[in-house]
Amino acid sequence: MRTPLIAGNFKMFKTAAETADYVLALRGLIAGRHGVEVMIAPPFTSLQSAAQAAAGSAIAVGAQNIHWEREGAFTGEVSAGMVREAGARFVIVGHSERRTLFGETDDSVNKKVNAAIAAGMTPVVCVGETLEQRDRNETLAVLDRQIKEGLDGATGEQLAAMVLAYEPVWAIGTGRNATPAQAGEAHFHIRQRLKQWFGLESSDRCRILYGGSVKPDNISKLIAHPDVDGALVGGASLDPKAFFAIIQGARTT
Repeated sequence: MRTPLIAGNFKMFKTAAETADYVLALRGLIAGRHGVEVMIAPPFTSLQSAAQAAAGSAIAVGAQNIHWEREGAFTGEVSAGMVREAGARFVIVGHSERRTLFGETDDSVNKKVNAAIAAGMTPVVCVGETLEQRDRNETLAVLDRQIKEGLDGATGEQLAAMVLAYEPVWAIGTGRNATPAQAGEAHFHIRQRLKQWFGLESSDRCRILYGGSVKPDNISKLIAHPDVDGALVGGASLDPKAFFAIIQGARTT
């Protein structure tokens, strides 16, 4: 059975001091509770403070992005080794905002996935369609392309240790969210493709999160679907009490 993962993406919010205060508050809320894994992804500048504040707790730390090269003349970029040294064990790859605002492609996603794996990190690989693509009934074809090209070259063993996140782009930061039926359909399709391309055992071990305006009042319905293994939470993760309510709603034990 896959353990649910609730991941908080802080985006460009919280200083190092604010992040440390947040982690201390959150670890007090989740202390002694089991059945859900928790990860937060603060800005690069807050990774070390987050990791220090989370030390000895059940809170894992992730980065929001990496460059695929180990080092080089890439002004403003950071490598997998750098964020790992700062305390990150997960890294979000191919978030829709990276794709739409910064020109991320399936090819660059694939390179970053490989870099994360090489550095001993767990990539959280984001896939999902825009509103225009959904309106053209292209959702499943878009997911197929993003999975096939983004995970090109990965082995079944590597897939089993990965996390995927289905994020309908039209639901991110809009207050809209996919219905449980829409989320379930997409997650089921992703799982079937993973079985087809990587094998039954690996696909059954890979966790698939839902991301798109996740709130305390919709998490339980979303995660009730057997192929939804948690959530990638944006705005609602910025308040530790709201984030804790989502964690509580995802508990299956």
